[in-house]
Amino acid sequence: MIKSMTGFGRCEISDESRKFSVEIKAVNHRYLDMNIKIPKKLSYFESSIRNLLKEYIQRGKVDVFITYEDYTENNIVIKYNKDLAAEYYKHLKQMAQDFDLEDDLKVSKLSRYPEVFTLEEQSADEKELWEVLEKALRGAAVQLLETRIKEGENLKKDLIVKLDEMTAYIEFIEKRSPEIIKEYRQKLEDKIQELIEDKTMIEESRIATEVTIFADKICVDEETVRLKSHIDSTKKTLESDDGIGRKLDFIAQEMNREANTILSKANDLEVSNIAIDLKTGIEKVREQIQNIE
Repeated sequence: MIKSMTGFGRCEISDESRKFSVEIKAVNHRYLDMNIKIPKKLSYFESSIRNLLKEYIQRGKVDVFITYEDYTENNIVIKYNKDLAAEYYKHLKQMAQDFDLEDDLKVSKLSRYPEVFTLEEQSADEKELWEVLEKALRGAAVQLLETRIKEGENLKKDLIVKLDEMTAYIEFIEKRSPEIIKEYRQKLEDKIQELIEDKTMIEESRIATEVTIFADKICVDEETVRLKSHIDSTKKTLESDDGIGRKLDFIAQEMNREANTILSKANDLEVSNIAIDLKTGIEKVREQIQNIE
């Protein structure tokens, strides 16, 4: 089973007290690059979030968006600062005496002074929060995984088609190579025949030597054999488990190297054109492989 690195997952979990929404977006990347956007009050969960998502994701650029809503009404408490109120009261009394003012101080007025009463949010139970958040994270991660697997199957089918096309190109090159040597020998004999009239004077050994040298220069047997082996290896790898992207990329590099050698040895227009098609096919395969985890 292969997986694409591109995918999306979303999950929303809520209870009577709170609601978590998690969105995960993933695209291609050489390594695992995880960016988590989470409310500040939940930042202490970031390490746990990363560890959990690594169970589902090995490679890719991953953006995680987490929102949190608290429905509880009793998580806000009022704090009364008695010492500060006493300081206000003492100084207000002193002010009334100093300036011979009417002492009209009331509780309602004193309570309005800064920091006499403050609102504080009670910290939620971390264990309870994590239980709900974990469900949302796993729900989004599973959905992401499903989209990646589905896209991975499509990639696999497309790659198989492209690999079969490459095999056809290689088979053409293998079939055409002996014909090139025969044509070269015939051209060589015809050229010599133009220069001399007596056929008996043609040195068969010399022609054989020239043909052998030419055949050695254009021989691509090793390259085609290795290319076929790489194609077989790619198909087998596509049937493997997760984490095959890097291996496939390496194989594709090796295939490109062999195709370059074939093109450099080509001394025939048909072979040159097919070799170019082969290189184009390999490049398309490499592009698709970049999407595989």
